[in-house]
Amino acid sequence: MTTDATSTRSDPSPGERAAALVHRVADPAPLGLAGFAMTTFALSIANTNVWGPGADAALALALVYGGTAQLLAGMWEFVRKNTFGALAFTSYGAFWIAYYVFVKFVAPGVKPVDAPVAVGVFLLGWTIFTAYMTVASFRVSAAIVVVFVLLTVTFVLLTVGAFDSLSGWTKAGGWVGVATAAAAWYTSFAGVTNETFGKVVLPTIPLSR
Repeated sequence: MTTDATSTRSDPSPGERAAALVHRVADPAPLGLAGFAMTTFALSIANTNVWGPGADAALALALVYGGTAQLLAGMWEFVRKNTFGALAFTSYGAFWIAYYVFVKFVAPGVKPVDAPVAVGVFLLGWTIFTAYMTVASFRVSAAIVVVFVLLTVTFVLLTVGAFDSLSGWTKAGGWVGVATAAAAWYTSFAGVTNETFGKVVLPTIPLSR
């Protein structure tokens, strides 16, 4: 049996192995937030009716950037053992992919009279999910809280607009969605900038855990 320092260090503790695993994966949050922000911006601009064709851009982004890239960010958050980030990015990545599937394959087969309920139920489920994620966000950072509060308001407005076929509510949801995208972009910008510079350049104000 050897007792030298070399043999001791060759067998790292479980905690050391976990730390090494985490640090081999770069922070995926800026990627997830950027994918979410850009796709939300495109769809929200369409909902405001400022640039109607923005919906076409949103559909493409929903499959690739907001969907696939954000879903991958969620998987990497699982590796880093970040439950909040893993659930948020994986779920909203799935949301955008589901949006793509709904628009491309489901909506064309829905009767016009049934469309408000179909869209409303889809949005209502995401409103509920976002609302309880907002509660959890109060243990992450002030920047994330702003994103989730705005996103909850966005979903509420869009859900009401969908169920009642009221374009005014949908348009309002679009404008709040633009603000949500701006908040998510800022948080992504802060994450990548602070990480790259190795110091706090843009504050996100971490909250106590």
